[in-house]
Amino acid sequence: MTKQFATSILCSSFILLGACGSNDTHSNAPQSTSQSTAKVQQAARVDQKFNQKTLATFDEPWALSALPDGRLLITERKGKLKLFDPVAKKSLEVTGIPKVSYGGQGGLGDVILHPDYARNSWIYLSYAEAGTGGYGAVVIRAKLDLTNVQQPHLTDIQKIWTQVPKMSGQGHYAHRLAFDAEGKLWISSGERQKFDPAQDMNSNLGKIVRLNDDGTPATGNPFASQGGVAAQIWSLGHRNPLGMAFDTQGQLWVVEMGPKGGDELNRIVKGANYGYPIVSNGDHYSGKSIPDHDTRPEFQAPEVSWTPVISPSSMMIYQGNQFPAWKDKAIIGGLSSEAIIVVDLKSKPVQEVQRVNMQHRIRGLITANDGNIWVIQDGRNGSLIQLTPQ
Repeated sequence: MTKQFATSILCSSFILLGACGSNDTHSNAPQSTSQSTAKVQQAARVDQKFNQKTLATFDEPWALSALPDGRLLITERKGKLKLFDPVAKKSLEVTGIPKVSYGGQGGLGDVILHPDYARNSWIYLSYAEAGTGGYGAVVIRAKLDLTNVQQPHLTDIQKIWTQVPKMSGQGHYAHRLAFDAEGKLWISSGERQKFDPAQDMNSNLGKIVRLNDDGTPATGNPFASQGGVAAQIWSLGHRNPLGMAFDTQGQLWVVEMGPKGGDELNRIVKGANYGYPIVSNGDHYSGKSIPDHDTRPEFQAPEVSWTPVISPSSMMIYQGNQFPAWKDKAIIGGLSSEAIIVVDLKSKPVQEVQRVNMQHRIRGLITANDGNIWVIQDGRNGSLIQLTPQ
């Protein structure tokens, strides 16, 4: 299949006033204009409707996570972590955040809770830091102390993971975080716009990483016998994986930005090589061609690829009950596409089944404790939006 006939056949049919743009950064990059006419079996389209309500705005929000009591932790890229109360509509700044390197795509990134947070109070944060050789993402864990109701703060901060090596430039950190049902910590690590590290087993750039909750390599990783940084790695050949989520069967899915064209939704397989930069369904921004996935069957191909791109920022797999048409489907936030993209993971082939024009770049989304959905917009004065069923 050529790049002109990418698997995103639904891009033109599901866009509602929005654009299928191409965007690999925080600004509007050149767009691929090809449209696909490939013939595949259509999954059942869905038309889940909802109401949306804006509750607050934040300064370049990047990620959010819900505490057991319904309050939200929201990261802002310049280095602030906010504790937001949706009932009182008030936020407090959490103190004790380490210094982050803000610039380009860098800054404070993801935030998630330990699976046993109610007992141990551990939260996990990713962010960009400066160091010898340039910049790289790191992950810390810390205890969230809420005993002072007016001044939440972090204690017992531990740096548990670092991108190696550090690189010049501040792009493609990825640094999304997720825990699986066994309590293992997964990290998506971008190739930092340097291409070749994605294939280098002496680097954890361009990889999906699987660790214990303290940052040590998890038993059973496929390259453990190689030792060193390779012991962290679960899969390789990734570009800029910005969304990770597990389905109800424990299968990990990752959505990542392609180059000029070729955004990907990948089913993550232990030890698999996803081919970047050797293969891609997109091309380099310079115009230089990259061979398609179907030219190199030894590399794991995406389940879905998009040309024109959606510029994925985040992903969840909805398992609540408020939006029945989205149950067990991947819900992807889109930047240049300014959309929420819904993908049926159970159809064969896996297919996009709904696209909702949000008229704003979407940076993150999670399921609320009550089954509703929280969405954050990208950029300055990015809104926190609550989606409820219509």
